[in-house]
Amino acid sequence: MTEKLPSPDPLISLETQPFWDATAKGELRICRCRQCRSYIWYPRSICPFCMAEDCELVPASGGGTIYSFTITRRGSGAYKDSGPYVLAYVELDEGPRVMTNIVGIAPDEVRIGSRVGVTFDPAEERGWSLPRFAPETVA
Repeated sequence: MTEKLPSPDPLISLETQPFWDATAKGELRICRCRQCRSYIWYPRSICPFCMAEDCELVPASGGGTIYSFTITRRGSGAYKDSGPYVLAYVELDEGPRVMTNIVGIAPDEVRIGSRVGVTFDPAEERGWSLPRFAPETVA
């Protein structure tokens, strides 16, 4: 299944620009606090765990597990002509949970606990791409 979901424009700030630049290259990066070593999602400069202003953007493995999901059968906004599609929380291998879409699988086949990997639509002229997740392939 290769559905094409819309990519609504994210709010890009000076703080998040390096994250979005990495997505244009097909790279998933997450923040890590240099003080308490916690991994943090969504990119920010202050650690929500120890309040240190010492976070760095590091490469993520790109793998994770579906923690929770819902199937949206009638979308709204940018997604009004899409559907059904899956909105999920994926727990990254590094620990943080990311809200994302699950693609590459029929919505009724998605299961909690399934392994997934990050995928990106081509960035084209936008200069960024939304990270989405698809089932990991068995080698």
